[in-house]
Amino acid sequence: MVQMTGAEALTRLLVPEAVPFVFGIAGGKLNPLLHAISREPSIRYLGVRHEACGPLMGAAIAAASGRICVALGEMGPGSSNLIGGLGTAFNNNLPLLLVTSNNHHAASYPNRGMFMDLDTHALLKPLTKWSAVVHDGRRLPDLVRDAFRQALTGRRGPVHVDVPQEIFAAKFDFEEEALSLPPEAYRAVEGPRASAAQITRAAEMLAEAQRPVLVAGGGVVSANGGDLFRELIGVMKAPALATQMGIGTVPSDSPFFIGHGGIIGGDAIPAALAEADVILAVGCRFSSWLWDDGGALARGGAQLININIDPMSLGANTLHALGIWADARSAMADLIVALKGRAAPDRSKWLARLRDVYASYRGKLDRMNEDDGTIMHPARLGAALGKLLPEDSLIAYDGGHTSFWSNDLTPATIERTRFHEPGMCQLGFGTPYAVALKLLHPERPVFNICGDGAFGFTLSELDTARRYGLPIINIIHNNASWGVIKMGQRKTYDFSLGTDLDGVDYADVARGFGCHGERVTTVDQIGPALERAIASGLPAVIDCHVRFEAHPSMSYFAKMNAYGFQKSAGGGPHAALVKGA
Repeated sequence: MVQMTGAEALTRLLVPEAVPFVFGIAGGKLNPLLHAISREPSIRYLGVRHEACGPLMGAAIAAASGRICVALGEMGPGSSNLIGGLGTAFNNNLPLLLVTSNNHHAASYPNRGMFMDLDTHALLKPLTKWSAVVHDGRRLPDLVRDAFRQALTGRRGPVHVDVPQEIFAAKFDFEEEALSLPPEAYRAVEGPRASAAQITRAAEMLAEAQRPVLVAGGGVVSANGGDLFRELIGVMKAPALATQMGIGTVPSDSPFFIGHGGIIGGDAIPAALAEADVILAVGCRFSSWLWDDGGALARGGAQLININIDPMSLGANTLHALGIWADARSAMADLIVALKGRAAPDRSKWLARLRDVYASYRGKLDRMNEDDGTIMHPARLGAALGKLLPEDSLIAYDGGHTSFWSNDLTPATIERTRFHEPGMCQLGFGTPYAVALKLLHPERPVFNICGDGAFGFTLSELDTARRYGLPIINIIHNNASWGVIKMGQRKTYDFSLGTDLDGVDYADVARGFGCHGERVTTVDQIGPALERAIASGLPAVIDCHVRFEAHPSMSYFAKMNAYGFQKSAGGGPHAALVKGA
C-alpha cells in the first residue's frame, strides 16, 4: 500500500501507457497535477495559448504516431474552451485523454453557484467516447484504466475524466500494483481477427475481379498497416486510392496511384468507384468525402468488401457484399497469404484507363501552373511548394479550399507525413498540429500550408512555438478573403458580405511574436524565402499573396454538399457550384 495525492496517482497512471506529452494552460485548481507532472521525467508538458489547441496537439500526436496524449482544462471556461479542438479528435477517431478540474464536491454536481460553475461531464460527453466524474480518489486507477480502454479499443477516440479540486490535493491509499499495471492487463492490445471463411471468400472475390479498386482509409494507418496495404496493391496489380486520413498509404509516385483525398483527389476516383466490379475498402467508413449528391460513390454495381475494426461502420454509409469486422493489419496479412498463388485476370487495361484519367486531371493542374497573372495563381504556389519542400517534411494541410491544392500538388509517399482534418474540417488546426509534430519529431522539417482565414484562428500558437524553440514554418495562401464562401455568395445570391480579410500583414504579425516573417508575391520569391525561414532557426510565417481560383475538384465538392436536396429544390445551397466555378 502506498499513500499519495490524487494528482500524483493520476500522473503515475499515465506512465504505463507511455503518454509522451501533456498540453494545457496553468490554472489554480490544476496546480497539484502540474506539480506531479513536473516531477515525472517521462512526460513533457507544453503550455499552449488557448485550451482548444491542447486537443488539437494531442490529435496531431495520435495521427502521427498512434500514441495517446493528455489535454488539460481548468474548470469553467478552461474546460469549455476545449470544445474548439476536441471535435477534431472525436470526428477523426483519434485517441486523447482530457483531464478537467472542477469545484470541490460541496459545490458541484449539482452546482451551487460558485464562480466558473460548469457541468463539464454533461458538456463534454457528446464529444467523447466516454466521460466520468471522479467522486472518490480511490477510484482513480479504475477510472483511468477505463478511460484508456475506451480511447484505445476498437474505433478510437477522445475520453474525459473530470476531477473535483480536493481529489487532486487530498491523499489516498493505493495498491502499488494498481498504479503500474501494463496495458495488456486491462485492455485489448490486438483487434479482432477475421474468420478463415471470410478471408477465403474475400480472396476468391478479389482473384476473380476484372476491375478491382483498393481503398485505404485511416484505419490502415491506425493499425500500422501501410506496408501491408502496399504489398496488397502489388499482389493485386490494381488501381488504388487513399482517403484523407489514409493519405500517403498509396504513394503518389506509385504506378497504381489514381489520386487520394476522396472526391478532391480528381476525376479518376469517382470513375474508378463507378466502374469497378469489386472494391476492397480497408479502414474506411465512406464519409462524405467519398460521396456525391446521391450518397456514397461505392454504389455503381461493384461488390464491396469492407474491412473495419468498428462493426457499426460496416453497412452504415454503404451496403457491402462482404463485411469483415477485424483489425486492418491482421486482415490484410491473412488476405495476402490467401491471394498468393491464385490465378488472376490481366488488369493492365483497367489500370491504364484509370491512370490515363488521372493523367488528364493532372494536366488541368499543369495548365493552371502556367498562369503568369499579376497576382499569383494558387496552383503556381502549390506546385512550387511540392518541388521545394524537403522530402522528409511533415506537412499539415489547413484551410478549406486551400487544402485541395496541397492535396494534389504536394507529394505524399508514406503515411503519417501529410495531415488533413476531414472529420470536423476545423479551420486553424494546422499551426497547433505543426507545433505538436515538431515536438514529436524535432529533427524533421515541419510545415503548415494554410489559408489566411484558417491561420487567423490559432496564430497565437506562434508564441508557443517560439517559447519552446520549435521552428515550424507556416506558409499562407493569402487571398485576403474567405474565398470559397465569397464565390458561393456571388454565384448563388449575387452578393458578398463578411468575406473580405484584407489589410493584415501576417509577416509583421510573426515578427511581433518574435518569429521570422516574410511576404511573397511571386513564384520566384518562394524558394529564397523558404531558405531564409529555415536558416533563421525560428518559427516562421511566409505570407504568400495569391488570388482566389476554384480548384478543379470544386464541382465534386459541391455535389457532395448537395446530397439530400431534391432536384426540385434546386439542389441545395451549393447548386450554383455543381457545374463548376
